[in-house]
Amino acid sequence: MAKDIGALERRKAKVRRAIRAAANGRLRLSVHRTSKHIYAQIIDDAKGETLVAASSLEKDLRSSLKTGADVDAAKAIGKLVAERATAKGVTAVVFDRGAYIYHGRVKALAEGAREGGLEF
Repeated sequence: MAKDIGALERRKAKVRRAIRAAANGRLRLSVHRTSKHIYAQIIDDAKGETLVAASSLEKDLRSSLKTGADVDAAKAIGKLVAERATAKGVTAVVFDRGAYIYHGRVKALAEGAREGGLEF
């Protein structure tokens, strides 16, 4: 099991190194998914703080979504984080998929954020 965790951490570190090299001062849209929920946050790495966050655990979304673990929920979270970011004046970010492949829920969240007005 420890071998798998090491591979996961290496993959995440590899993605983060590439993002830092390509960021050019932009904020980072970080995605975390579990088997039941999906989370997104916009992080300012220079200051070390989270500016905007959204998740499928929020009460207003839980009532409108069937589950927090499907593509529809991910798309809704992407749109919500984009709305909150534009309200704070953030328009350009760099997408941090972490150790997850760009497919399924992660891709749906990215598409929802693009529809909401974020550029990456």
